[in-house]
Amino acid sequence: MEIVKVKKVHEDAVIPTKAYPSDAGFDLYALEDVIVESGDTEKIRTGLSFDLPSGYEMQIRPRSGVSLKTSLRVTFGTVDCDYRGEVAVIVDNINQETDAYCDGVLETTDGIIQVQSDEYRKYLDGTYIIRKGDRIAQAVIQQIPHITLVEVIKLSNGARGGNGFGSTGINHEY
Repeated sequence: MEIVKVKKVHEDAVIPTKAYPSDAGFDLYALEDVIVESGDTEKIRTGLSFDLPSGYEMQIRPRSGVSLKTSLRVTFGTVDCDYRGEVAVIVDNINQETDAYCDGVLETTDGIIQVQSDEYRKYLDGTYIIRKGDRIAQAVIQQIPHITLVEVIKLSNGARGGNGFGSTGINHEY
């Protein structure tokens, strides 16, 4: 079993957790409230840095519930074993609302909240608030295989050859 050291770089940071011992990923928590408006991309701080063992990486991945229930998308990321800075999560709001203001309700990753009547007019429909302490992404720590790339003039034949992007078939006609 490998040990991964975790350091709080902010006193309010939450050490990553697993819901079940068999889970592949550790949940990462938002350090502070962040408003992600339609079409915007934001960096969500975790307040944590990691000391990964040599030969390992940490992959930042989306949580399925956030992806299914919101228009927020976590960008995949890699934390290399020699990085010691604060880990952050990049979140895109893929909602494309551009001309309607919200009705006094903003969505969060766990539901909706009411905002003050004089405050809501500045936010467009489809705006999300990631609240401090929300589980926003997951971290999966993996051992990296040792690979050496070698330039060649010719590759071996593969079953697919140069075919890709749907070459094995699709389930539906579009």
